[in-house]
Amino acid sequence: MSKSIEEEVYSKGNNYVKMEYGNEECIKLDESDYPQNILRKSLYGNMEVNIKEEIEVKEEPINIKSVEMNIAKEIVLKDEPISFTWDSHLVKHELTHTAEKTYQCSICDKKFLQNCLLIKHQIVHTGEKIYQCCHCDKAFTRKSHLIIHRRVHIGEKPYQCGQCEKAFSFNNNLIIHQRMHTGEKPYQCSQCDKAMSHKHGLIEHLKTHTGEKPYQCSNCDMDFSSKSNLIRHQRTHSGEKPYKCSQCDKAFSRKHVVIKHQRIHNGEKPYQCSQCDKAFSQKTGLISHQRTHTREKPYQCIQCNKAFSYKLGLIKHQRTHTRENQTNAANVTRLSHKMVIL
Repeated sequence: MSKSIEEEVYSKGNNYVKMEYGNEECIKLDESDYPQNILRKSLYGNMEVNIKEEIEVKEEPINIKSVEMNIAKEIVLKDEPISFTWDSHLVKHELTHTAEKTYQCSICDKKFLQNCLLIKHQIVHTGEKIYQCCHCDKAFTRKSHLIIHRRVHIGEKPYQCGQCEKAFSFNNNLIIHQRMHTGEKPYQCSQCDKAMSHKHGLIEHLKTHTGEKPYQCSNCDMDFSSKSNLIRHQRTHSGEKPYKCSQCDKAFSRKHVVIKHQRIHNGEKPYQCSQCDKAFSQKTGLISHQRTHTREKPYQCIQCNKAFSYKLGLIKHQRTHTRENQTNAANVTRLSHKMVIL
């Protein structure tokens, strides 16, 4: 006998009510026998303990320990537990298994149990954004998206990194950040060996292979592969310096520059030499220092082939050639003048 939700069959015993929904059974314990108001468990077929047989023995109360029911409102479907805070939520969930979906979308074939769910779905087709942010002009199709967006304005950061003190407004930002600790780079370039920690980085990297530069500066002829690079470039025209030091009055056009600058105030030296105890506030300082161990001399003079470990050493050396050239030029001028007199 097929039963709708309205035609529930109740079998009452000493301390339980059995409600049958097709091939499912839900047990509702009497609150006088158990401290919780309602405890339900829905089952597909028989589990390790045959609950159906135990229910039919109406003289004996249900042995809670034998069926291993947790003190919670939960539903078990296909051995996968789904928990609900409220009994009403469980009832609504059970409708997805039993009730007929009478509300159909006029644009596609999807059907829904409730009219409100159909209305929410239709926004996918219309693109209507009814949830407006009160802090800016942004609007969203779903209320949950608006709630998440508001964290940008109020500064709420509920997602905390377990390995450092950083916190984030969005869970996906936390996931990307944690890859800095794990070294995970799941986004692999199909054209070279490079891998990225986030998808956006891979998209931007692929443009280096295609040569695509869709972002053009309105003040000059320069083109850029990413919008962020264009924005940074435009600050050279506008003189904008949005990144301010919290310790002094200095401001910078790029975020990484202000981070480096702040190490002057806090004394942070994150770049440690692997061959000695020296540490440096900037990566360039570490690279230059490591040449004292490797004896590398990458800076070569184009006039005499002398090489130097540091760029500053090359610049100082080149001045000797400049002075020599100036002296030679002066001597040539004097000699020419004497010849004219004679």
